[in-house]
Amino acid sequence: MSTLLAFVVAIAILVVFHELGHYAVARLFDVKVLKFSIGFGKSIYSRRIGRGETEWVISAIPLGGYVKMLDEREEEVPEHELPRAFNRKPVWQRMAIVVAGPVANLLLAVALYFVLLVHGIPGIKPLLGEIAANSPAATAGLQSKQTIVSINGQPTPSWQEIRWILLDLVLQQKAANFELQDSQGGRSFRVMEVSSLTASDLDGDFMQKLGLQPYQPPVYPVIGKLVEGGEAQRAGLQVNDRVLRADGRDVALWDDWVNLVRSHPGMPMEVKIERAGTILKLSLTPAVIDEGGKKIGRIGAAAMIDKPAFEAMLTRVRYPLRAAFPEALRRTWETAMVSLKMMGKMVLGEVSLKNLSGPITIADYAGQSAQMGIGAYIGFLALISISLGVLNLMPIPLLDGGHLLYYSVELLKGSPVSEGVWEAGQRVGIALLVTMMAFALYNDISRLILG
Repeated sequence: MSTLLAFVVAIAILVVFHELGHYAVARLFDVKVLKFSIGFGKSIYSRRIGRGETEWVISAIPLGGYVKMLDEREEEVPEHELPRAFNRKPVWQRMAIVVAGPVANLLLAVALYFVLLVHGIPGIKPLLGEIAANSPAATAGLQSKQTIVSINGQPTPSWQEIRWILLDLVLQQKAANFELQDSQGGRSFRVMEVSSLTASDLDGDFMQKLGLQPYQPPVYPVIGKLVEGGEAQRAGLQVNDRVLRADGRDVALWDDWVNLVRSHPGMPMEVKIERAGTILKLSLTPAVIDEGGKKIGRIGAAAMIDKPAFEAMLTRVRYPLRAAFPEALRRTWETAMVSLKMMGKMVLGEVSLKNLSGPITIADYAGQSAQMGIGAYIGFLALISISLGVLNLMPIPLLDGGHLLYYSVELLKGSPVSEGVWEAGQRVGIALLVTMMAFALYNDISRLILG
C-alpha cells in the first residue's frame, strides 16, 4: 500500500504540473479551457470553481492527464467564441501552449533539485574500493582508497555524481580524465578509456564493467545476529564469536566465511572460533538451500557491522542559496541530455530496449525511495519529472513533441498540415506508443520474475 500510495502521489504531482503548464499558457493567450483532467477514462470526481468555464476532473486511470481546449476540429464552436478556439490562434501561440507542459516538468525538476541541494543530498564519499583486475580502471592506474576529486573538470562530491558523469561519457564514448587524491593529500591524474564497453554493458551495472566500486570498510567474521533455531545456533555459535578457521582454511573476512558456508551444503565443517579470548572448536553442518537451481549452504547467521565505520563513508552534499540554483539548472540540463542520448541510442539499436521501464518499475522505485526518506523521494520525483518532460518532447504524434512537429511544418509552409496527414500521424503515434509501452511492461515483468 505504501508503494501504491507513493506511486499515485508521484504521478499526481508530475501530471498536475505538466497540465498546469498547458493550462497557464492557454489562459495567457485567451484560449478557452473546457476540461482539466488528472487521469484518463471515466470521471470519478468533477467540479467547477465558482462560475469558471473549466471543469476540473479526476478520472479513473491515474496514468496521465489532459487539458481539453475549445477547438473546431473536435466540436462545433459558437461563432462568438471562435476567437478563443485553440485552432484559431497564431501558430507560435499554439506551439507555446504545447511546449509549456514539458517545460513545466523541467522547471519542477529544477525547483526540486534546488530544495535538495540547499537541504543537502545524502550520498557515499567518492573513495575508490577494490579495483577489478584487467578492467579499464586498472589499465588507467586507478588504485583503491584514492578519492576521486573530479572527472573531466567536473567536481565529484559523491559517488552518485561519479555514476552520472561516467554514464554520459560512456554514451558519448569519450575518455574520462580523473583527478585523484591519495590518503596523504597528493594529487594525480589518470585517463580511463571507456570505448571497450558495449551496448549490452549498459543493461547491467556498467560501473562494474569499468572496474569501479565505492570503498567499503572491511566486515570481519564476527557473529552479529543468529536466526532462532538455525544451524549456527544449534551448533553452539553465539553473538560476538569470531570465526578463525573453517574446513582447514583461515577466515579473515566475513565474505570468506560466507563463501565457505555456501560451498558446503549438507556437509559438516570443523570450525575454530574465538569467544571472550578463549579458542573453541565446533562442528557445523550448513542447511541445503536451492538458489536458482543450485544447491548452497546456509546457517542462519549475520555479521557484526561496525556502524561508525560505515557511517563515516556517508556524506551530505550541500550548496549555499546563491550556488544552489545554477547547480540545480546544471543537474536538470545534464540529466535531460543523458536521457536524450539514451533514447537516441535505443532508436539506433546501440542500447538495448531492456533499459525501458514501465509503470510497475516506476511504482517500485517510488515505494523504495519513499521508504528511504523525503530526500530520496524528492530526488526520485525530480528524475521522473525530467524523464516525462524529455519524453513528451520527442517528435512522436500524440505526444507534445509530435504536435510541435506539425506546427513547425505549418510555420514553414504557411498552412496547416492536411487532415489526412494528421490522422495518419495519429495512427503511427498510437502504434509507436503501444509498442513502447508493451516493451516497458515486458521489461517490468521480467525484472519481477528474474530479479
